[in-house]
Amino acid sequence: MHHCPYCGTKVLDHEVYCVECGKKLPEDMQERQKKKKSFNNYWYIPMSVLLLLVLASGLYYIFMQHQSTKAAKLYQKAETYAMEGNYTKANDTLQKALNNVHNFQQAKDALHFTEKAKSIQKNMEQASDLLDKKKFQQALALINEAEDSLTNYNGEAVTKLIDKLTKNRNRLKLAQLKHKLNQDPNIDDLKILLWEADEIQSDEADKIMTSIRNQIVDYTFSKASEHLNDHQFSDALLIVEDGLKYVPDSKKLNSLKTTIDKEKTAFETAQRQRMEQAINSAEQERKLNENDAIELVTVQAKRDKQGKVTVQGKVKSAATIPVNSILVEYSLLTDDKTRVTNKVYVYPDTLYPDETGEFSFTHYDIDQKTDDLTINVDRIKWYTDQQQ
Repeated sequence: MHHCPYCGTKVLDHEVYCVECGKKLPEDMQERQKKKKSFNNYWYIPMSVLLLLVLASGLYYIFMQHQSTKAAKLYQKAETYAMEGNYTKANDTLQKALNNVHNFQQAKDALHFTEKAKSIQKNMEQASDLLDKKKFQQALALINEAEDSLTNYNGEAVTKLIDKLTKNRNRLKLAQLKHKLNQDPNIDDLKILLWEADEIQSDEADKIMTSIRNQIVDYTFSKASEHLNDHQFSDALLIVEDGLKYVPDSKKLNSLKTTIDKEKTAFETAQRQRMEQAINSAEQERKLNENDAIELVTVQAKRDKQGKVTVQGKVKSAATIPVNSILVEYSLLTDDKTRVTNKVYVYPDTLYPDETGEFSFTHYDIDQKTDDLTINVDRIKWYTDQQQ
């Protein structure tokens, strides 16, 4: 706002004449008024641009918020599909979510998982085909490979997929186990199959384990009993203890183990007693063979037709071993108190148990004409193979 140079009245910027005095304002003043008016009009342009930018930003923000909300809803929907195992729908839904928000990292990670899950589903289908062909190891390798590929993923959907893989693995192992059992496995194979069955988490596998344990118990009991009957206690005990490794709570095997221990103790006691008896018998036998091996059966002294005194007798072996060089020492007593001693060997030279030998000797130096002769066997000596 300016003042009229003529009357001093205030003049508006757009006025050319002074409203008070009616005079036309000077040209320079009019020019300044125009420039000022033009300058004031230029302020509307940046203000309008700024307003448009604010409006555009607001609209863009609202748009992005809408896109984010839409992407979040799609992500939640994809999660539901993944939990249900419908990985194809989950994958398509995640693609839509990323179309709305390109830098949606959670959706990207989930998309990687669904692509992996689709691949794993194919692996499980291939494993089923291999199972039908009884290619158990190849089928199990596919399942293990699939589970290993999920190492870097986590979440409830991942857990459910791993559970599904575990069920497939158990199904494969159970089928493989049944196949092996149909091949008439020996006891060593059964022990291995027992551990394999223990790794399978299913009611059917538990029933198979019970059946295998019963077979192990029956086999172990039979084999150990055979050794027990032959008094092979250590072998019997080893067999039972090996069986108990696989069926530790078996009442049948634990009872047999107790029986083996008792029978072993009883057998060793009886054996010790027999040994003691044998030692006593051997000592008695030794004493017999040394002191009472020869029994005198008969002995007599008489004169023959020529008047010679003849001593004759028999002895018998009471020994348990052969007796050699049996020497009979005797004495003759005549009626005039004459005493004659002599030694004579028995023949045969060796007597075996219960055999009888004879001895005979003719005295040419006894001239007494008497029939009253008394004979006494003073001593009998002998030798055995042990003494020699």
